[in-house]
Amino acid sequence: MYKRILLKISGEVLSNDGQPVCIPALNKTAKDIKALRDRGVEIGIVIGGGNIMRGRNAGELDRNRMDNMGMLATAINSLALQEALRLENVPSVVFSAIEMQRFCETFSARAAVEALNLGKIVIFACGTGCPFFSTDTAAALRAAEIGADALLLAKSIDAVYSADPNTDPSAVRYERISYDRVISENLQATDLTAITLCKEQHIAIKLFALDKILDAVDGVKTGTIISY
Repeated sequence: MYKRILLKISGEVLSNDGQPVCIPALNKTAKDIKALRDRGVEIGIVIGGGNIMRGRNAGELDRNRMDNMGMLATAINSLALQEALRLENVPSVVFSAIEMQRFCETFSARAAVEALNLGKIVIFACGTGCPFFSTDTAAALRAAEIGADALLLAKSIDAVYSADPNTDPSAVRYERISYDRVISENLQATDLTAITLCKEQHIAIKLFALDKILDAVDGVKTGTIISY
């Protein structure tokens, strides 16, 4: 059992039936997070914005501006998750990498750690605050800043594979793999910046399916562990 984790949740976990933010999906996510907290785990969360806007899908549009929009999408998801946690009587605080004081706190590592020590769920909005960096990289960065035991990546895929299992039936599924192999073989588990940062900071990564959050923390064999 981990003491402190950084949980990265894809924005898609909040969407369903064509709705960018589906209330039943949001409430289920909040219940899972409450169950983790009830186990005594200190939880930081980075949530993506892919259910609303992805900067990397900018096409001919300006990537800087599209990434700005993607950051705002993560803020919407973060505020929605905070409200769902409130309904579960779980205290939480949203820290944003971009100043928006009418809606949430401005991020500082010290304030985030203090909130975790008080038993609050800490939600990190707006990624790193800079364009061209994914929310996976933001999750790795925040994991390092709060001293997390592990970075847990809840993804739309259930593990790391040697190739895309949707197009290559011979793709090999890994239960454990090294940082260096993920990097050298460009396995697309997460972006290389996040992998490199976690390697440098000795933060293990566990990648698993969106609906296996509790299993991933409880030690049930699921997904892939990326470490030395």
